[in-house]
Amino acid sequence: MTAVFHGLGITDIWQLIVATMVFLMLPGPGTFCVLTSTARHGLRGGYASLAGLMLGDGALMLLAALGVAALLQANPLLFKGMQYLGAAYLAYLGFRLLTARDEEGAAAVPFSNSADFRRGFLVTLINPKAIVFYMAFFPLFIDPATHRGGLTFATMAAVISCCTLLYGSVLVVAGNVAARRLSRNRRIAAYASRAAGIFLIGFGIKLTTN
Repeated sequence: MTAVFHGLGITDIWQLIVATMVFLMLPGPGTFCVLTSTARHGLRGGYASLAGLMLGDGALMLLAALGVAALLQANPLLFKGMQYLGAAYLAYLGFRLLTARDEEGAAAVPFSNSADFRRGFLVTLINPKAIVFYMAFFPLFIDPATHRGGLTFATMAAVISCCTLLYGSVLVVAGNVAARRLSRNRRIAAYASRAAGIFLIGFGIKLTTN
């Protein structure tokens, strides 16, 4: 399977999957949106919110991919530099998680009476940092020599979407109980956040040494 993805211009497919799953596990507005919709409206509400979140995420990935593709075509050397900047950005995110105070949790998400689908979609779109993140994330797994333009980005987006669906399903089916327990124990949440920070720093360093 690795050879197939490499033929599409994607390097280290398993690292891409692992990194995506780790990022998804970091508590954020999207996570709490899905959990809250599930708690209020059951499985249908949870999956509706997840579908909206995935649609919004897809829109942000498309915008990021257009920017990365233009850069790759215009200046391959600059693209290589962007790969290093992406690795540095991941290490920076890890450092922020390591140095964050215990009370600095994910921001509360204001909920209205709108549909769960629309809620998930809007919660994703109001986070402009996601575009910057994907622009830093995509180049880390693209081989400039074998990439196939839109097909490469579409394949990466599909892999990320599958990971989102898998993890989102875990949240919808079983994550609600765990989230309530986690919210009552800030120490466990802090340990989980720091563990993710260590992973991000190590991952960034590894990518610069490949």
